[in-house]
Amino acid sequence: MSTQPVAKIGVIGGSGFYSLLDNVDEVPVSTPYGDPSDHVFLARVGDRTVAFLPRHGRHHTIPPHKINYRANIWALKSLGVEYLVSPCAAGSLQPHIRPGDFVVCDQYVDRTRNRADTFFDGPDVYHVSPAEPYCPHLRLLAIETIREHGITVHERGTVVVINGPRFSTQAESKWFADQGWEVISMTQYPEAYLALEQQMAVVNISVITDYDSAIFASGVIPPVTAAQVFEVFRQNSQRIREVVLDLVRRIPLNLQSPCHCTLQNAKVNP
Repeated sequence: MSTQPVAKIGVIGGSGFYSLLDNVDEVPVSTPYGDPSDHVFLARVGDRTVAFLPRHGRHHTIPPHKINYRANIWALKSLGVEYLVSPCAAGSLQPHIRPGDFVVCDQYVDRTRNRADTFFDGPDVYHVSPAEPYCPHLRLLAIETIREHGITVHERGTVVVINGPRFSTQAESKWFADQGWEVISMTQYPEAYLALEQQMAVVNISVITDYDSAIFASGVIPPVTAAQVFEVFRQNSQRIREVVLDLVRRIPLNLQSPCHCTLQNAKVNP
């Protein structure tokens, strides 16, 4: 990894976050895990340099189950990223969480499969605890920022992460909702966990685009479609862009997060 930090703050999201900024530098990064989703884009936001990486590629050509999550996280870490903002489109599993709301998740449930989800494949063995998977300090900053933008924000939420690219059946969706989980998405795992393995402080902002297939708002709702999801996300793209850029300006570059110490006492062999 680089010994010369370039950017302490990273954002994994759509190309819209950096496309309207001035003086953006496009940086190719190679990793031991293959190519990341795209080049990393470095831009100035306020008084700091920020590394932006489009999760699905700049033209959204990589489906969630094919994202090289290890390469993405490694690429950002190699540039010095210590604080990671990870917005995503998500569905609601509960009627009181409505399309257009933002949820600052504090937990996730992994329902993915066959995703490479650790950097520690041996011979060094680490067991990194994700008991508190998101940085509590960044979560408070995100909640405050979203609220100041006049957006309905839910301060907690569990996101259940499905493999994709398919959506849930009604039976699956009902199961998730009956557990009391609030949000469903396809990308937070293993992205958030891998960030912990690299001792990054990470915060998720879930932008609610739809009710999942088993939710009843006022009677039975139609099944979710990809067109619906991306139309609502498009309508909210300016709001999430403004929130993320504002949050980036507010993150203290000397913030000490418990996420920065995840490897302490995690190694089990000499």
